[in-house]
Amino acid sequence: MKLSNKTKVLEQGEMTLAERMYLPAIVGGMATTLKHFFSKPVTIRYPEQTRYLGPVYRGQHILKRDEAGAERCTACGLCAVACPAEAISMVAEERKAGEETLYREEKYAKVYEVNMLRCIFCGLCEEACPKEAIFLRHDTMVPVFHQRDEVIWGKDKLVEKMDHRYLRDGWK
Repeated sequence: MKLSNKTKVLEQGEMTLAERMYLPAIVGGMATTLKHFFSKPVTIRYPEQTRYLGPVYRGQHILKRDEAGAERCTACGLCAVACPAEAISMVAEERKAGEETLYREEKYAKVYEVNMLRCIFCGLCEEACPKEAIFLRHDTMVPVFHQRDEVIWGKDKLVEKMDHRYLRDGWK
């Protein structure tokens, strides 16, 4: 049964003696091999050398502090709502007397957790945060997990240390 009149009959010509012996294919393969043999290798020795990740790379999460050392996060929940993987969870609490230097606003995140297995590193939490409290570092990769309890990151791993501040190029 013929479906259309647009059939095309292919006729294959006779192969030459060199083509029957696969000489052009062998010579082409050897030329490619020699070209790569004398070119500079593109691999790096990873633990000793690190590759520049670029300014738009989204790596390890960090909760920022202001210049005085107070946490910027006010537990508004916009980052958790914006996260498509639902990797962020938090518990808000009111600031008590004497904690004015620890937290900027009256409300703060008592518990702030990021499930690193669920996170897809999309950066929507950065964009949703009105206080610029959460960032994905462009210079640090997320370390390898060996145990299941290392996957949920709390404030102990997320809040930046004052002696090791995170600044991007172009920030003031």
